[in-house]
Order: sequence, then C-alpha cells, then structure tokens
Amino acid sequence: MNWRAAGATALAVALTVPFALPFAYLLVRNAGDLSGLWGAVSDNHLVGPLLRSLVLGASVALAAAVLGTAAAWLVARTDLRARRTWALLLCLPLVIPSFVGAVALIAAFAPGGLVEQVLGIGFLPEVSGFGGAFVVLTLLTYPYVFLLVMARLRTLSPSLEESARMLGRRPLQVFTTVVLPQARAAVAAGALLVFLYVISDFGAVQLLRYDTLTRAIYSDRLLDPTTSIALSLVLGVIAVAVVAMERRSSRVGLRDQARAGAVLHVPLGAWRLPAYLFLVLLIGFALVAPIAVLAFWAIRGLANGSADTASVVADPGLIVQPLLSTAGISVVTALVAIAIVLPIAYRSVRRPGRLGEVLAGTVVGGFALPGLVTALAFVFFTLATPGPLGALYQTLPLLVLAYVVHHGALALGAAQSAVAGIPARLDDAARIMGRNRIRRFIGVEVPLMLPGLAAGAGLVLLSTAKELPATLLLAPPGFSTLAIKVWQAAELAAYEEAAIFALVLVAISAVLTWFLVVRPALRSWTTPVSGTLPSGTESPVSGSHPEVTAP
Repeated sequence: MNWRAAGATALAVALTVPFALPFAYLLVRNAGDLSGLWGAVSDNHLVGPLLRSLVLGASVALAAAVLGTAAAWLVARTDLRARRTWALLLCLPLVIPSFVGAVALIAAFAPGGLVEQVLGIGFLPEVSGFGGAFVVLTLLTYPYVFLLVMARLRTLSPSLEESARMLGRRPLQVFTTVVLPQARAAVAAGALLVFLYVISDFGAVQLLRYDTLTRAIYSDRLLDPTTSIALSLVLGVIAVAVVAMERRSSRVGLRDQARAGAVLHVPLGAWRLPAYLFLVLLIGFALVAPIAVLAFWAIRGLANGSADTASVVADPGLIVQPLLSTAGISVVTALVAIAIVLPIAYRSVRRPGRLGEVLAGTVVGGFALPGLVTALAFVFFTLATPGPLGALYQTLPLLVLAYVVHHGALALGAAQSAVAGIPARLDDAARIMGRNRIRRFIGVEVPLMLPGLAAGAGLVLLSTAKELPATLLLAPPGFSTLAIKVWQAAELAAYEEAAIFALVLVAISAVLTWFLVVRPALRSWTTPVSGTLPSGTESPVSGSHPEVTAP
C-alpha cells in the first residue's frame, strides 16, 4: 500500500470538509424539523420573495445577455476604431460592487444629489424596488456575458461568416444565423452566471428595499430562525442547480476551437454612429455615472466638512483603520485559501478519477452557496455547538473560514492549472538527482506554480475585499472593513461618508480587476497576427479563451 498517496488523499478529503459543512448543516437542520421546513416552503412568506428573486434574476440575466452580446459583437466583429479601449472600458464595471452601485443610484436621486443639481428638479422619482435593482444589477453584471462572448468570438473561424456574406446575406442576418448559434453556449453560460449573481445578491436589494429571498433570509435570522434556515436551503438548492447548469454549458459548448486565419470585421457603414452611441451610453451609465455620483458627494462632503468628529468627512484619517482591516483580512484569506486548496488540486490533477471530481465539486459547491447563506450556516452552527466550536462565533478565524469556503473555488481553478502545468520530466529529474519529496516541492514545483497560485490568491483577495453579508454577520465586534463602512453610512443616509469609503473600495477593486481579469483578457484578444484581410476590414487579432470567474 502506498502510504504517502493514502496520506495525501486523506489530507485532501479532510481539507474539503469545511466546504461541505454549510450545505450539510442546512440539510441536517431542516431534516430535523421537517414540519418547519414544509411550513416555510408552503407559506406565502416563501412564495413572494422566491418569485421576486426568480423574476429579478431572469430579467437581469436576459438584459445582461443582450447588452453583453451586442457589445462583444461590436468590439470583436466590426470595424470600430480603438477596439482595445472599448474592450477595456466595457469590462471596468466589474470593479463596482453591487451595493456600491445601489448607494450611487440612491445618492444620485437623493435631495441635493447630482441629478437635482444638474436638472434643477426639486421632485425626483423613487428609485427603490424592482426598477432600481434591475438597473443597478444589469449595468454591473453585463461584463460577465461580454467577457465570455468576446472570448468565444475570438476563437471562431470566420470562414462561415465570409461564406454567408458572399451569398448575399446582410450583416444582421450573418449575426443571427451564423455567429449567434456558434456563440450560444457562451451567452447561456454568461447569463447563468448573472442569474446566480442576482439571486445571491444581498447588498443591492437590501438598500433598494426589494424583497427577494436573500432579504427575507436576513430579516428572519433573529426573529424566526427556522424560516430563515428553510429559506436558506431553498436558495442554496437553486444556486447549486444554476452552477451545475453553467458548468454543463461550459463543458458542452465552450471548448476552444482553432483559429483559422484573420478575423472578419464587418463594416458598420450608416450604423457606425448608433453603435458608438450605444457603447458610450452603456459605459456612461454603468461606469462613469456611479463614479461621478460618488465623487460628487465625496467632494461635497470634504468641502463642507462635518461637525461630527467621528465622521470620515471631518477626519479623513479614519479611513486608515477599515482600509488596513480590509487589506489584512483579504491577504490572510487569500493565503489560507491557497494553502487549503493546493492539496485538493494535487489530488484531483495528479490522480484523476471519481474521488478527485467529488473533491473539486465540493469546493465549487461552497462557491455556489450565496455568501449570506454560508455565513448564516456558520452562525447557526457555532451558536448551536457548545465548547470550542461555539466560542468561534464572531471571531476572525471563523470569518476567514467563511471567506475561504465561499471564495475557495476561485483559487482551486488556478491551483489546478498550476499543478497541471508542471512537466513530469522535471520531477523525475529531481528524483534521480536524489532530492526528496519536500525538496522537489520547494525547489522545483513551487517556482513553476507561483504565477498561477498568485493569480488565484489575487482573485480570492479581490472577492474578499468586496464581501458584505459574511462580514456583517461574522465580523468580531469593532472590526470594520470598507464594505461595512459603506453599508453603515448608506443605512444612515450619510452619502458623503458612504461615497468616500466607496471610492476607496472601488479604487482597490479597480487595481486588482485590471491585473487579474481585464489585462489577461485584453492580451488574449489583441495579439496581432499576419494574414490577408477581406476588403473593408482592419488589422486582425487573435487570442485564446481567457479564464473568467463567477461573481
């Protein structure tokens, strides 16, 4: 018996247990109170929020699919100028968390806000409810569809499109009959990611007062924990099903295809001005407007000052503590996540099989659960458990564990790619030279895996910095992050203070998103290739399918 392999397998299995714990706890807790589960599921208390969640998710997914697909086709398949710049700008709404977008929308229409100052209107419409949530979530999630469809279009051979054009079909006909069927799987995968993001969202719907399932779970957590746990299980089952559908869509239809020659660029002709107008309006509403609103309130607050000495408006130095807390907890979570998922990645890559798939799938299942559900599961589990486990409630170790469980799948994908990229011959050569397993790991494998592991850690760091519900429920007393500060200020309608914290959070997210998502995608999309172009086209580009992570 290979004791070393058995030990590695046992370690990987043990490290996977925390990722299964929240969902398993919800199952066990609801199974022990089937009458409470049935009462919550059959009651109107569930039906209303569930329908609103599904309607909002489907509506936003459809709108994001239309916007993201149209923008990707314009950038990848037409003769627009400065396509690299357009691609960059269209990705940047990813840097704005949904609750920050909600704060910006509310602050824009607040008395004395930017809309009132620009339009001079004293009475402004209500922006809460379905309409506000739909606008905010659509504008901030379409980049997920854009990234996947853009990547897909870069891998499609233009031969079919050229043949269709030679047969006399118009560009719109070519798009609907040739391009769209080939990119359908990418559109579906992106739409499913958006749907998962929306039904899992808590910050935006809570601030905009739209009663979805996440809002009902949060409001019932203290007064009616049985209903809260039952609703959490329902939301968790829906989320896991959506992730399974997305993964199946990716396996079936998002396999890379070899590029054949140059990319076809359709001349826009008379449609050039409407195309530019569409892109300008999309970027303006999704990116420029929220940042402009936040900047307006931040500048206004700093200029007018505040009599409250505990406000960041009066003392900008107060931003240091939540900034350091955000950075510190994010870095620790990223390092812990890599340390936990690396043995799982080794087991699933080096010894492929059913067990490896189950282990990796369990980690992905932790990501599928909404952050609010994961946090509540840990809250109820620790409060119901005596002894050392019960003492973990509202401590930093439990908060880091919740972050790792929810975002660990982002690190797992990068770790699996890093492990798979190690040539077997290097390990064999090091073994022949007499190096033991530890020395081979440190001296040979770690340097080769470091770039991939750093990318995975960066994705976890980015997601942790923007995490809101888990931080609200599990953070120790007195521990504040930028996300909590934005939330608290928005709840008190202190828009000047909320704007300052939000701008700092957006700036951090922008830097990380640029290096981890946007820059690699732009590199893969805009690498020049040689070739003869059809009449009326510009210089072609080539690229590979970039890795795109879920929200």
